[in-house]
Amino acid sequence: MVETLNNLGQNATFDVVVIGAGGAGMSAALVAAIDGARVLLVESTEYVGGTTAFSAGTTWIPASMHAPGVNRDDTSANAEGFLDRAVGERSSATMRRAFLDAGPKAVAHIEANSDVKYRARPFHPDYLSEIEGSTLRGRALEPLPFDGRKLGRAFSLIRPPIPEFTVLGGMMVDRDDVGHLLDMTKLFASFRHAAKLLARHARDRMSAPRGTRLVMGNALIGRLLYSLLQRGVTVLTNTKVDALHRGANGIEAVTLSHVNERRRVNVNGGVILASGGFNRHPARRAEMLPGADPSWCPGAPGHTGSAQDLALAVGARFGEGALSNAFWAPVSVRKRADGTTAVFPHFIMDRGKPGMMTVDKTGRRFLNENTSYHLFGIAMQKANETTPSVPAYLVTDSEGLRKYGLGMVRPGGKGLAPFLADGYLVEGKTLDELAAKLGIDKTGLADSVARMNRYAQTGIDEDFQRGTTDYQNANGDANWHGPNKCLGPIGQAPFYAVRLYPGDIGAATGLVTDAHARVLDRDDRPIGGLYACGNDMQSVMGGVYPGPGITLGPGLAFGYLAARHAVTRGRTSHVAPTDARDETLAHAK
Repeated sequence: MVETLNNLGQNATFDVVVIGAGGAGMSAALVAAIDGARVLLVESTEYVGGTTAFSAGTTWIPASMHAPGVNRDDTSANAEGFLDRAVGERSSATMRRAFLDAGPKAVAHIEANSDVKYRARPFHPDYLSEIEGSTLRGRALEPLPFDGRKLGRAFSLIRPPIPEFTVLGGMMVDRDDVGHLLDMTKLFASFRHAAKLLARHARDRMSAPRGTRLVMGNALIGRLLYSLLQRGVTVLTNTKVDALHRGANGIEAVTLSHVNERRRVNVNGGVILASGGFNRHPARRAEMLPGADPSWCPGAPGHTGSAQDLALAVGARFGEGALSNAFWAPVSVRKRADGTTAVFPHFIMDRGKPGMMTVDKTGRRFLNENTSYHLFGIAMQKANETTPSVPAYLVTDSEGLRKYGLGMVRPGGKGLAPFLADGYLVEGKTLDELAAKLGIDKTGLADSVARMNRYAQTGIDEDFQRGTTDYQNANGDANWHGPNKCLGPIGQAPFYAVRLYPGDIGAATGLVTDAHARVLDRDDRPIGGLYACGNDMQSVMGGVYPGPGITLGPGLAFGYLAARHAVTRGRTSHVAPTDARDETLAHAK
C-alpha cells in the first residue's frame, strides 16, 4: 500500500526496511514480503524504479531455470570460470560464488511467488565473448512485458522511461518492436505487430499520459510494484532517511523525514540499503569520478549516496581495487524544449554499425567502436589524458544516418532541422566542412575516413580489429553485404556527427559486504541489521562489465540474500551483540 509518512504514526515497527526503490531494493522488499515479513520500502524521489526504470531491464543470471530453453550447455561452473578470468582479483571469488549460487534461486523464488516473470533472450552474447567460458545466450534474462493498467492509480508511481527512448509521445518499444517498426512496410508479420502496438497506444493516450504497455526496465518495475502492493508492502515516496539508530545488537531503528514530518521507525530484522550508489554525491563524485561532469550521467536522480553516508558513520567502509569506480557508456547531450537535459546512452543502435566511426580532436580514431559501452567510456577517458577525446565525435554519412540514425536522431534521415538548429547534430556538405564545424583536424578526419573505406572493402580493421569477436559482430548489421558486419564506407554526402561524452551509468564501488549482503565494518565484522545490495554494495564484478545486466543480476541475487537473512534475524529470539557500546545515532551530513 502506498502511504504517507504521517500515516505511519509514532514508533511504527517493521521487520525489514528497504532504502531505495530501484530494481535491487524492490526485489529485496518483495523477497522479504514473500517470506512473511512486514516490509517498509522507502524512496527519496517521487517515483519508484530508479535507473532500472530507464534501462533495458536485462538481468544477468547464469544457470537460471530459463537458460536450458536457449542454451543447455551452460553451467554455473562455466560462469564461475568466465568471471574468474574476466574479473580476477578485482573482486572476491567468494562473493562471486555467492552471486552465482543465489541468482538462480532468487529467480525461481520470485517467479513462483509473485507476478515478476522473466525469459531468456534467444541471442544476447556476453560482452567479453573472447574470454573462455563466455556464452552467446542463456545468461541474459529480460522481464516479460507488463500491462500497466493493472496498477490503477499506482501506475503514476513508476518512473517514466527516457523520453528519447520512446516514440509517438510515450510508447515504449523493445528490441523486437524496433525491428518490426523498421520493417512494417516490408513484411506482413512486422506490419501486423506494428499495427497492434499503434492501436494499443492510441487507446492508452485517450486515458493516460503515456503508453501503459510496459517493456524492458519499466516492465520489471511495474511487475515488482504490482507484486509488492499485492503483498501489502508499505511504500513511501519523497521520503528521506535522516538517521540509523544503532544499539547493542546493531541497527534497531531509522528516522525518516518528509517535508516537515519526521518519524522514528523501529526495525526487528534489518535495514537494506539499495539507494543506487554515490553517482550524484557531490564530494564523492568529485573524488571517485574526476573530470566526469554530472550532466553526462543518464542515471536516475536519487543516487545521492546519502544512505551510504549513514552507513559510513556507523563503521562501514567502501571497497577498493575495482577496474573503475563506475560503469560507463558514451552519451550525447541535448537541451529539451522544457529546459531539461536529455542524456542519451549510445548502447548498440549506431556506433558499431557499418559506416560509423568515432574520432578525437585530431580527427583520428582511438578505439574499437564495437567494444562494450563500458570499455568505450573508459577508453574515452584514457585517451583524453594525452589527446583531447572528450568530447569525441561519432561520424557517419547520409546513408549511415538513414539506416541507423545517430543518437537521438532516428533512422530514416528525416526531421533533422531541430537537431541541426540546436547543434546536437552537425552537418557538413564535405568532410572538410564537417571538420571545420566540429573544430577538429580536417586532414586527420579525411585520412580516418579513407582508412575506414579501405577496411570496409577488405573486412579487416588494421587499427583496432573491429568486428573480430562474437559480441562485436552481434552489434554490427547482420544484413550488411560487406565482408565485415561492423565495417562500412563513409562516402555519401552530406556527412554528420554528434558529440560523445563518457557518462556514468552506475556505481561499481560501494559498501563492502559479506556473502549474506551484511555490511562489514573496518575490521570485517558484520554491522548487525545492516545490509546493502545493488549499487550501494561493492560490485562483485570489480568494475568490469562482462555481460548484459551485470548490475541488475547481482542486485537481484544479493537483494534476495539480504532479505532472507534479515527476515530470519528478525525472527530469532536472541541475537548475539555485534557491539557492546551504547546506542549510536548516525545522522546524515
